[in-house]
Amino acid sequence: MEEIAKVYSGALFDVAKEKGSLDEVQQQLGQFADAVAEDRDLQVFFFSPYFSSAEKRDGIAKAIEGGNPELVNFLELLAEKHRMPALFRIRARFDELWDEANERLEVTVTSAIELDPSIVESIGAEIERKTGKTIELKSEVDDSIVGGLVLQVGNRVLDASVASRLDKLRREVLQAA
Repeated sequence: MEEIAKVYSGALFDVAKEKGSLDEVQQQLGQFADAVAEDRDLQVFFFSPYFSSAEKRDGIAKAIEGGNPELVNFLELLAEKHRMPALFRIRARFDELWDEANERLEVTVTSAIELDPSIVESIGAEIERKTGKTIELKSEVDDSIVGGLVLQVGNRVLDASVASRLDKLRREVLQAA
């Protein structure tokens, strides 16, 4: 399924880039995928083999009336090839390609308590300075990490939490015993 998502998202990305509609396609693909994710009836309709490709194409035309023609054609192709179940992975991979093209990087700072916004901003600014990319910064609270920080930069994770240190210590004690 992952290879399918990679191939299809790459093809859509290339076409959208060629047509100069990369941002529009990214936005509309996200809206469509979110709508399907939130509605069980849409999932059944688009993912079920009981509905024909023609019925699914009609559904796509109604759901994205006035949408980007490349995206509409793409979604119709997915329906025709019975690849709609890969929609969410395609969207995720497309978003990764879009982020790379726009030199964007998602960063999530997780802490045990709410951090002062200036601290979160300074972390984001430092990552932006080091990577040269525009940072999409989120701050989350997860009391299970006990203390410290977990920093996710793109697909990399730096875990400097107390919980991970305690877990590492526990494993070392178990190995020594």
